[in-house]
Amino acid sequence: MAVAAERTETAEPILRLRGVGRRFGGLQAVDGVDLEIRPGERRALLGPNGAGKTTLFNLIAGEFPPTAGTIELFGEDVTETPARLRARLGMARTYQQSRVFVGLSVEDNIYLSVLGVQTGHVFPLRSAKRDAPLRAKARAAAAEVGLGGRLDSLVGELSHGERRQLAIGMARAAEPRLMMLDEPAAGLSRGERQILTELLLALPSDVTLLLIEHDMDVALRVAQWVTMMHDGRVVAEGTPAEIRANQTVHDLYLGSRYYDE
Repeated sequence: MAVAAERTETAEPILRLRGVGRRFGGLQAVDGVDLEIRPGERRALLGPNGAGKTTLFNLIAGEFPPTAGTIELFGEDVTETPARLRARLGMARTYQQSRVFVGLSVEDNIYLSVLGVQTGHVFPLRSAKRDAPLRAKARAAAAEVGLGGRLDSLVGELSHGERRQLAIGMARAAEPRLMMLDEPAAGLSRGERQILTELLLALPSDVTLLLIEHDMDVALRVAQWVTMMHDGRVVAEGTPAEIRANQTVHDLYLGSRYYDE
């Protein structure tokens, strides 16, 4: 099993947020967030409902622009860059609700994900010669997430856990430098959560991971570094052990199960 590299303070961040904020009318959803994530890092973004996590995630992904601050990705200012162009730079994400084509096969879903990133379009290539390498990538990504035996299965036939695996496979197939996962363990059984955790721990060390996750057992096992949000702001950062022992985090979110007395 691959083990994520230690956080390297000397490495240049591949993602840097400076004073990022987002206002929706009278609601300040994200307020002055500074964040730096370095190559190969495993970062969890935690906080109670309404903390601003998903809004911040969407700002990083380019779903909409911030109303304050700047976002740098791989050394480039992408504050106003749309999501599709951020994906071309090497960023991939999943959503709380898996966005898959239920009437297509596992292989076809991953294939279309690769095709969309490489060409900017999702129509099938007509050249078998050009198509073959992308199909090979799709099959390899399916095997990586435990779906190598389900290539021909329609997505509508998959369990909820397998759909989560597929979503991660679709993100991985694009060979991103930064993967962003939005609550990947949501709705999973205990066994499915274990499969997901092992899958995330086995990611190659050169893939940087940022995830939102409410399942603390998953988040604090996978992450090397944790950012805690509340009311749109960062209120604590540290290792999983430091977060467990942080009184502010304990009071706001974790509860006694995760707090070291």
